[in-house]
Amino acid sequence: MTETHSHKNDQLLKLATYASVTTALLLVGIKFTAWLATGSLSILASLIDSLMDVMASFINLMAIRYSLNPADDDHSFGHGKAEALAGLAQASFIAGSALILFMHGIERLKTPVPLQSLGLGLGIMVFSILATLILIAFQKYVIKRTNSTAIRADSLHYATDILTNVCTIIALLLTRFSWGQIMDPIFSMIIAMIIFHSAWKIGSEAIQLLMDQQLPLEKRELIQQIALGHQHVLGMHDLRTRQSGQIAIIQLHLDLDATLPLAQAHTIGKDVEKLIWKSFPGADVTIHQDPMPTSARMADIVDPGH
Repeated sequence: MTETHSHKNDQLLKLATYASVTTALLLVGIKFTAWLATGSLSILASLIDSLMDVMASFINLMAIRYSLNPADDDHSFGHGKAEALAGLAQASFIAGSALILFMHGIERLKTPVPLQSLGLGLGIMVFSILATLILIAFQKYVIKRTNSTAIRADSLHYATDILTNVCTIIALLLTRFSWGQIMDPIFSMIIAMIIFHSAWKIGSEAIQLLMDQQLPLEKRELIQQIALGHQHVLGMHDLRTRQSGQIAIIQLHLDLDATLPLAQAHTIGKDVEKLIWKSFPGADVTIHQDPMPTSARMADIVDPGH
């Protein structure tokens, strides 16, 4: 990855976090207005969800700014895991909001409350969906460019917000009927379960990153294919991979002709490293060259899945 390309990605990450915080604050403001006007528990559910978004997005902002700091003496692999920590914190916030929403839903089922100003509430919820869609579209672009775990987690729960907002609109429409009063708390409880499911997915992914889970099998197979594609590489083994923020950490051993001069073996390693960078921009690649008799068979290569 060139320095200019890396700088552009860093700027995109920062811009995405600023956009997320700004959108979340806007949605909190208008949903608070809608809740005061209508008294809808479904809108309150959506409001609490947006409050969680504000806190989660702020954590994202701080974590990404920290994770973009270059490697130093105390953090030789950089600060990329700050993103995974942010994802885990988001999952905790989201799960907490889900519990609050569900408990409020149970209480409202016991004591139904008539709703007011439904037209205003519906208009605000439609606007919320449009604003969220614009943010998600931008986040998808940033994820494609940067492969950021924190932005992916942020985008996931904003995508969940679309579903919760739709549920809120349906609940408001149904409460126009006398039999529909019960639908407001029921839909708020449905929203709570959706939010909890989202938290589970975000938390699971963050934990796997913090536990140094290997890159997916298809990526490991691609690395093997790249390495073995070099004409002077006789084999590859001991492939170890993990993800740290935006950076893929890749370590492997190459089997080379034992009679090759040291300088040529070094050049081959650098060639393979550059080829890997083309498919994994910015990766931290460590290659060890092992001498191997030319009669060694390719069948001895260890499968990347092991």
